Amino acid sequence: MGKNSRCLLWFFMVVLLFQGPEKGVQGMAINWGTRSTHPLPPNIVVKLLKDNGFNKVKLFEAEPGALKALGRTGIQVMVGIPNDLLAPLASSVTNAVNWVQQNVSNYISKYGTNISYVAVGNEPFLKTYKNEFVSTTFPALQNIQAALIKAGIAKQVKVTIPLNADVYESDSGLPSGGNFRSDILDLMINIIKFLRDNNGVLTVNIYPFLSLYADPSFPKEYAYFDNKANPLQDGPIAYTNVYDANFDTLLSALEKNGFGSMPVIIGEVGWPTDGEPNANAENAQRFNGGLLSRIIQGQGTPKRPTPTDVYIFSLIDEDNKSVAPGNFERHWGIFNYDGTLKYQLNLGGGKSLVPAKGVRYLARQWCIMSPQASTSDPKMADSISYACQFADCTSLGYGSSCGNLDAQRNASYAFNMYFQTMNQSKDSCNFAGLAAISTTDPSQGSCHFEIMIDVGKHGKASSAGRSSPEAMRMRNLVAAALTVTAALVLLCGVF
Repeated sequence: MGKNSRCLLWFFMVVLLFQGPEKGVQGMAINWGTRSTHPLPPNIVVKLLKDNGFNKVKLFEAEPGALKALGRTGIQVMVGIPNDLLAPLASSVTNAVNWVQQNVSNYISKYGTNISYVAVGNEPFLKTYKNEFVSTTFPALQNIQAALIKAGIAKQVKVTIPLNADVYESDSGLPSGGNFRSDILDLMINIIKFLRDNNGVLTVNIYPFLSLYADPSFPKEYAYFDNKANPLQDGPIAYTNVYDANFDTLLSALEKNGFGSMPVIIGEVGWPTDGEPNANAENAQRFNGGLLSRIIQGQGTPKRPTPTDVYIFSLIDEDNKSVAPGNFERHWGIFNYDGTLKYQLNLGGGKSLVPAKGVRYLARQWCIMSPQASTSDPKMADSISYACQFADCTSLGYGSSCGNLDAQRNASYAFNMYFQTMNQSKDSCNFAGLAAISTTDPSQGSCHFEIMIDVGKHGKASSAGRSSPEAMRMRNLVAAALTVTAALVLLCGVF
């Protein structure tokens, strides 16, 4: 082998080292909600994101711990503005400037957080809000954009508004008939034009589960991606799932109003695992598995085959979310509240989900109905009601994971959830003498009796990005590449 051939061989070795081994799917995105009584520490959540290949995340509010932990990780962040802030932000550019400084510029400059989007509001035009945010959303969007320009970060950070799919409809029932609701048509046109002119994106949330939940006659197979449903024929296009049909209805609405090339991302899509008969791990695995398969394959919809960003809803369960839409609201996570696995998913590249690491728990003890107590005790009903007023009992509902417990275990579940929510304080397991502490796990079948995270035991951790296995792998690759480069210099006489 000649000198030039040897040099070429060494060169390719360096290139291969920097490429590293094959990875799973790139560009996976997910929502991270923080409405939990005992939240996972942010550094553990960020490691969970990185270990599972999620490099884009959406936050519903500018939560300081999350934004700091995401710093210098390279994870792209969409930070949300809650609806209750729309009015003050709409009323004053100064308020918007202050919000951007405190919640965007600060984290970019001080912590190196890769904030790429600001989501102004969350489904503000939802019909159930009865126009509460109709007059404030667009002015708030305009003021946030002005604040980003003033801060000098408008090229890096784009604006969007996450919208519910009920902002558009179809008189024909077909995707080709899509248009925006007549009551907000002019407003939607103004907003989309503003987003387009400022290089923003339109964000829409699509929930096939809610279609099934809201309509008992909805064809169940049409909610999934495995082509078992009777197709909906729309001209030359046959739709075999409601996700594609829903998204393409939006595209038709955009085309009708002159915005056919407007970029659109999916802000939320997923399937819950508890709180309703159709909300279970089997259905969630089927739906999210089909969704991930599309993402891995780079599959779009019939009207827009090019794939878009899809933010799965969501990463972990939230036991402190409002249950106004339904008991399932606290169970959308692909992981349990503590980052443990609910079910397995194929992430591509031979990878599958891995659980959170380093989680610390309260003592291994549960609060149960006392063996000396009776379910017929006149204080029992009020005690259970009290427990569930302050703790999450949504798993006890009809068709849920704990819906088939007998009266004694039903009371025990309620007592234990209260006990755990109150950090296992001794006086939280009494209930007028009806409860007692046990060290025997009372879980039964699909019904799991929780032990909460001990939030007091989790000390400050170093940056998740610096301590992650990926960061360590990259350091090793760089070191190896430098060694090979040094050999290349010696062998080839470079420099």
